[in-house]
Amino acid sequence: MSPIHAHMAAPLTEAEYLAGEVLAAVRHELISGEVYAMAGASERHNRIAGNAFFHLRAATRGKACKAFMADMKLRQSHGTLYYYPDVMLVCDPADDHPQHKQRPCFIAEVLSPATASIDLREKWLSYQQLPSLRYYLLVDSERVWAKCHWRGDSGAWRQRELSATDRLDVVCGDACVSLCLDDLYEDTGMAV
Repeated sequence: MSPIHAHMAAPLTEAEYLAGEVLAAVRHELISGEVYAMAGASERHNRIAGNAFFHLRAATRGKACKAFMADMKLRQSHGTLYYYPDVMLVCDPADDHPQHKQRPCFIAEVLSPATASIDLREKWLSYQQLPSLRYYLLVDSERVWAKCHWRGDSGAWRQRELSATDRLDVVCGDACVSLCLDDLYEDTGMAV
């Protein structure tokens, strides 16, 4: 990602960013007034994100929890930070803005060579500050590898890499879904 307004003297305001995103042909993330264009995703990246979304969407049909993919913004830090997570699950009915969400229970990011370091460090540091977040799933698009961070009952974060036999049970609001590596890598051409 690269800043698209490096020539500007002042950082963008939240209102300027949101107005620009409505008209933009390319999605952008906002980080402390700086706007960064989003890189395009590979077919495998898209398939993995789609697989995660598919399972979340199936588990939330007719329920209060809602699954979102790629084009829904996540608003943080009083509007000074906007990301586009690959997949989100939101279970708070009051989190009803039509263009962004603020209280996800689950976020999944698909790692690619261009985004891995941001997803593993910057976004993780930011996402763990969300009081509503219970699960942060990272799935690699270049090799079979996934890691989940989850918030335990004490509020402390725990983590584990998923093996071929592991299942990740996501329980948020009225939604319950179980994910495994086979689910995430289905139809990607990658053997689990």
